[in-house]
Amino acid sequence: MRGFYAVYRKEMGQYFVSPIAYVVVGVFLFLSAYLFNFFVNEAIRQALQMEAQSMRYGMPPDIDMPSEVMRAFFSSLWWFILFITPMLTMGVYAEERKRGTMELLMTSPITETQVVLGKFLASLTLFAIMLLPTVSYLIFLLLHSDPMPPWRVLLGGYAGVFLLGASLLALGAFLSSLTENQIIAALLSFAGAFGLLLLYMGARDASSTTGQVLQYISPIGHYEDFTRGIVDTSSLIYYLSFMVLFVFLTVRSLDSVRWRHAYREFHDQFFEGGESSNEVGSRRGGTIQHDPGYRAASRRLYPLFL
Repeated sequence: MRGFYAVYRKEMGQYFVSPIAYVVVGVFLFLSAYLFNFFVNEAIRQALQMEAQSMRYGMPPDIDMPSEVMRAFFSSLWWFILFITPMLTMGVYAEERKRGTMELLMTSPITETQVVLGKFLASLTLFAIMLLPTVSYLIFLLLHSDPMPPWRVLLGGYAGVFLLGASLLALGAFLSSLTENQIIAALLSFAGAFGLLLLYMGARDASSTTGQVLQYISPIGHYEDFTRGIVDTSSLIYYLSFMVLFVFLTVRSLDSVRWRHAYREFHDQFFEGGESSNEVGSRRGGTIQHDPGYRAASRRLYPLFL
C-alpha cells in the first residue's frame, strides 16, 4: 500500500503542477456549462410554445421538460469525454519513457500493479474533480423546476459518465504505455475512442447477431441506459471488465519494460564489463568470438525483440 500511495501522490502532484490539468478542466467546464445553458434555453422555448398551443387549442403540455434537459445533457456529455480523456492520459507513461524515469521506476521496490493502479486512480480522481462542478448545474435545475425530475436520472447519468470516463482512461493509459511520444499517445487514444464510437454507430441499427455483439462491445451502447436513469447489472459488469482488461494489459506492458531493462543490464555487464567473452568461453571449455561487427549487430537486433 505504501508504494501505491507514493505513486498516487506523485501523480496528483504532477497533475496540479502542470498547466495541462487546469487547461483541460477549464475547457471542459466552459463547454459543459455552455451545453447545459443551451438545453435549458431550448426547453424554455419549447415550454412557451406548448403553453401557447394549449391556450389556443386546449391541449395541455405533457412533456417533463426538466427530465428531458437532464437526458439531453448526459446524452451529449460523452462527446466531451472522448476528447478530454486522451489529454489526461497522454503523458501518464509516455512522459516517463521520454524522460528516462520509467526504468528508474521499474527498478524501484514497487510492483507494476502498484504503479498502474496508482496512476490510474490519480487520473480517475482528476476526472472526478473535473465532473464535480457540473453537479451544481443539475442541482440548480432540480431545485427550480416543476415538476422536479427524479433523482435516479441524475444519479444514473453521473454513474454512466464516471464509468465511461474510467473505461476510456484505462484504454488511454494502456496506449500511453506503448510509446514515449505524448502526441502519438493522444492520437492513439483518440483513434481507440472513436473506433469504439464508430463500432457502436455502425452496429446500432443492425438486427443480426453480429451487429448485436458489436454493439455490446462498444461502451457507448451501455452508456445510453444510464442517461435514462437505468442502471443495468450487465452494463456495470461490462465497464468493470473493460477497466480490468486494460489495467491488466498496462501491467503486462510495464512488465516488459522491466524485463528489457534487466536484459540490457545483463547484456552490458556480460559482454562489455568484467571479464571478456573469450575468457568466459575458455572457462566454459570453448571460445566465443566477438568482433566489433557482431557487437554492433547485437545492439541493433536485441531492442527489436526485447
